[in-house]
Formats: sequence, C-alpha cells, structure tokens
Amino acid sequence: MEEVLYTPEELAEKLKLSKYTIYEMIKRNEIEAHRIGRSLRISEGQLQDYLIRTRAKENTFDGHIEFEKGIQYGVIRDVKIAVNTDLEGKVRIYIKPEDIILSRGTFVSSARNMHYGKVLDLMYDDRLAKLILDIGIPLVVLITKRSLDEMEIKIGDYLYAVFKTMSVKVTKR
Repeated sequence: MEEVLYTPEELAEKLKLSKYTIYEMIKRNEIEAHRIGRSLRISEGQLQDYLIRTRAKENTFDGHIEFEKGIQYGVIRDVKIAVNTDLEGKVRIYIKPEDIILSRGTFVSSARNMHYGKVLDLMYDDRLAKLILDIGIPLVVLITKRSLDEMEIKIGDYLYAVFKTMSVKVTKR
C-alpha cells in the first residue's frame, strides 16, 4: 500500500491553516517532513504522529517497546500491548476507544490483544456508552447503548477488552 504524501499547501488546505503556518510548524520541528529534492512532503503517517502528539486523547499512554519470544509489545507500566512498529525505545501508544471490543469471555480471533479488566465507570446516553475498564491502565471504551443493554454491563463487572495490533498507533515520545 502506497503512503499518501502531502505538499505543505495540500496539508494547509486539509487542516484549514495557511501554508505559512505549515512551513513554520515544519521549521519548529512540530511536524516532520521529508525533503525530496528542493520540495517538502508530509506523509500521512507524519500527520497522524503530529495529531496524536498534540491532541489530548483518551487511551494515549507513554511506554516503551519490548520483544518477548519474537513478539513486539508496547509496555505501559506492567501492561503489555501487542504492537506493530519500526520504532524502538520510548514511545507513545494510542488506541481509539471505538476500536475496542468488549467480551464476557475469551474467544479465538485474529486480534492479538485480549486484556481482562474491571469496569470502573460508566456513562451513557440514548445512543452511546463510554466505559472505563481497568486492565492495569485505565482504558476508555466506546460502545453503543444497545450493546451495553444487551450485555447488561454495570460498574464492577469484569470484561475482556479485545483489539487488533493494527488498531494500536505508536509514535515517538
């Protein structure tokens, strides 16, 4: 799969900023860019790294990369999350709350991450439910209200958080 490359002008349009602001951000090393000949290009990955670093996001954790039995993990405190990255050492790890599946039990799947935890908090409206699941770190999970009702989830329940390795974003810290 070919990665998308933006010119500073294209990125400015995408972010609704001026091209001069983008050039200043590159100059201040706030956003990384590739120099190709005399031109600058910003990859989709570099844009995502910037957005993750600058947004205060739920499920954003500082950790480090470890290998165990040939498997790559992002380690946050004592929690090991399977990741797929070229980065080493200290990293920032992000998991979108809507990319996490909740289960009452284990099952065989292609998802490499299955973490058991306790529901600490629960907020919902007519459509959505937001849970805080303690898996050793506080994981925010977003599900539909219908799923919440059908699973009869309440504070104090123990559930599995399931998510794919490819759902875990890893950036430099």
